[in-house]
Amino acid sequence: MHTAPTELRDGEIDVDLTDTELYRHGFPHELFAELRRQGAVLRHPTVPMRRSPDGFGFWVVIGHPELQEAARASEAFSAAAGPMVIPNPADRSGIAMTSSDGDTHTRLRKLVSAGFTPRMIAHLEEQVLRRTTQILDGVAAAGGDCDLVRDLAYPLPMHIIADIVGMPDQDRSWVFSHTDRIMRSNDPRAGITLEERAQLEAELFAYAQRLGAEKRRNPADDVWSLLAAAAIEDERGGRSTLSDLELDMFFLVLSIAGSETTRNVISQGVRALLDHPEADADLRARDGVPDIAIEELIRWASPVTSFGRTVNHDTVLGGRDLRAGDRITMWFPSANFDERVFAEPFRLDLDRSPNRHVAFGGGGPHFCLGAHLARREIRTMFEQLLARTTHIERTGEPRWLATGPDAAVAVSLDRLPVRLHFRR
Repeated sequence: MHTAPTELRDGEIDVDLTDTELYRHGFPHELFAELRRQGAVLRHPTVPMRRSPDGFGFWVVIGHPELQEAARASEAFSAAAGPMVIPNPADRSGIAMTSSDGDTHTRLRKLVSAGFTPRMIAHLEEQVLRRTTQILDGVAAAGGDCDLVRDLAYPLPMHIIADIVGMPDQDRSWVFSHTDRIMRSNDPRAGITLEERAQLEAELFAYAQRLGAEKRRNPADDVWSLLAAAAIEDERGGRSTLSDLELDMFFLVLSIAGSETTRNVISQGVRALLDHPEADADLRARDGVPDIAIEELIRWASPVTSFGRTVNHDTVLGGRDLRAGDRITMWFPSANFDERVFAEPFRLDLDRSPNRHVAFGGGGPHFCLGAHLARREIRTMFEQLLARTTHIERTGEPRWLATGPDAAVAVSLDRLPVRLHFRR
């Protein structure tokens, strides 16, 4: 249980949002609703963190308009130090889209986009349906009892990512296991040390290097081969390609960040329907799953907790004076439940319109490049689930993974036993 903040001291909240136990039972929406009543941009006290044991202080941006402003003002708020609360070392800047600005970010985004040709996107959409069907066939063959996260929500985005990079089937179990352990390593209850996490990342990075080298030697019909050969014209009229390091880093971003968002929306979206049987019945009565319903499930799940930015120059945000060098964190679940923007935000409204959620970012140059594919995966899973089952039954209690905001995804559903009742 959290203690609601009682007052601000010089604009500083009196609760530690980096405490992983705040997220042990899901995102603490009640706490953030109270915080929003005190301001849309607030100062977080200096607190010790795993990657900064001596303490670190930062700003929290929890209002919707203010988050959008910060996300779009890339000249004022730099992404170069990465998306976590604690900034990355300088030598890790500019080698991934999530840790770059300006021309560097534009170049990386164009090169990565070059791999997603219309033909390749169509192929991936076919793969989404095929993988979804395989997953549900497996659950049906096992009698319908499964874990919502492990057996339904997690395999789909991981297999699609593996398809993107052309990963051999025999490698997938090893890569999926490493990715899973890296994602849960920030939860103190997981018992994974920083040294163990570093070793897991090194092993996954080494695998990315081997895979990238193989794609350059023997290109295949996959996105990774296209990326390895992609080239665009640079500002001097020459050819620019992804370096080996840039390609390998994209593999890590894709494997970890690319799977978490889709997994969280599917798992928390199904849980939302279990908690709101009237919405489940409404959705089942419709002809397919409309876009408007998918967007509400995405808003409701708000799969990414926060992204960090560094203030480039003195500026004002949400009425607060920010100084060059300050660190801000943008809290997407809070913004997606901001009462100033969403009428009755705590009501699951499958016909919500407008729905200006910021689950894929608040706009600007860092808007999620994979949003289209994530939406396709989410839609396909819900369409197939509702078409093939009469109902879904909860058979156990949920368990949450609480990693804290310095992992960008502070909280995610880790386990939820369910029984799928398939149509005969």
